[in-house]
Amino acid sequence: MGRPESTPRYTVEQYLKIERSVQDRYEFLDGQIRAMAGESGEHGDITANIMISLGSQLKGKPCRARTKDTKVRSGPTLKAGETSKCLYSYPDIVVICGEPDYLDDKRDVILNPAVIVEVLSESTEAFDRGEKFERFRDWNETLSDYLLVSQDKPQIEHFTRQSDGSWSFQETIGLDNSISISSIQCTLRLDDVYDRVLFRAL
Repeated sequence: MGRPESTPRYTVEQYLKIERSVQDRYEFLDGQIRAMAGESGEHGDITANIMISLGSQLKGKPCRARTKDTKVRSGPTLKAGETSKCLYSYPDIVVICGEPDYLDDKRDVILNPAVIVEVLSESTEAFDRGEKFERFRDWNETLSDYLLVSQDKPQIEHFTRQSDGSWSFQETIGLDNSISISSIQCTLRLDDVYDRVLFRAL
């Protein structure tokens, strides 16, 4: 019986070369390249609703919201050939305050996210809650807020960085409630977030 084939490992340079030459989106985690999954209708509606709400509230302010086509680096600057401990990902929504800090002159990788929003999916929820959030909070010093938005029920989990570096947690449930993102002076009403979303029976 032969030895099992090992999964290929890529450098960041190889990943970015591949990513910049194709139309599809891929994430990079510690040398592994993973294709991005498609989204459900509910996921798409919720993401669009949040973008509409944040975009309108941020008009004329020094912060801007971008959709899921913006890559964020969460990790150190790797030397040539290194593959460990680095994440390049596509948050569903990222808010940037001030001028965007880009990785290089390609201007497609952000280094200074202020707020990240992820709409939870069954296939990615464990990663969004676990290692992805760990990378975000450990490597993105500009990140002040992390929101996890359910697509199965009206629920938003809001993590906020405190002045001592710790994170507070608040869970908001119900269409008649709202959450405040004080760092960017925005409010998300859950009835706006879930506009035209029909929850599936469990």
